[in-house]
Amino acid sequence: MRHMNVFERSSVFAAEMMEVFDRTPTEKELVSQSKDLCRDFIHSRLIREGLGWSKVECDLPEPHGALVDVSMVLLKLGDELESMRPYVYRNIAKQLNISVAVEAVVSDAFLSVATEIIVMGITWGKVVAIYAVAAGLAVDCVRQGHPVVVHAIVDSLGEFVRRNLVPWLKKRGGWGDILKCVVNMDSRARAHWLTTALFTWRQFLKTMYIYLTK
Repeated sequence: MRHMNVFERSSVFAAEMMEVFDRTPTEKELVSQSKDLCRDFIHSRLIREGLGWSKVECDLPEPHGALVDVSMVLLKLGDELESMRPYVYRNIAKQLNISVAVEAVVSDAFLSVATEIIVMGITWGKVVAIYAVAAGLAVDCVRQGHPVVVHAIVDSLGEFVRRNLVPWLKKRGGWGDILKCVVNMDSRARAHWLTTALFTWRQFLKTMYIYLTK
């Protein structure tokens, strides 16, 4: 299903998808959806790197229904963001100078970076960047022989969403709003996305510096 080209979907289809998210989701639903999306995002990055996760990976819940399309869009936007500055979202543990052997250390580092990314406000570009950071850390954990820590990253992202993103997501009717980022993306809209992503990259580098100098 991921082979479908979401960027070529029609505005009519987008309208149909938005109807699915018409009811304002609850905090519990948004957090649960955010974690499902995170697992899917991480899984795609591990596959890309030729890595596995854990023995219980096959038992993890995956996005379903309308959330499948949200996941595809999130992954597409993540691809675009990472392609702009690929080294920023690789070897994140090394950049933060942390050990991935301790769950608490990884969780604290992720939450610190995510919090700094949105300190000047929330945009979809920044949300995508946060997912890219989570996936980058997950890849580091698996590569260094600590796949169990990946679950802590997913839980940390869920907690971050609960604390910081739920009101923002509710205001937009939920995760379905991200579909607007790609449907009928003309040159102006694309330029806006790239500008937002570039700002996110600069903010991320600043965040790295802040974390390292604490």
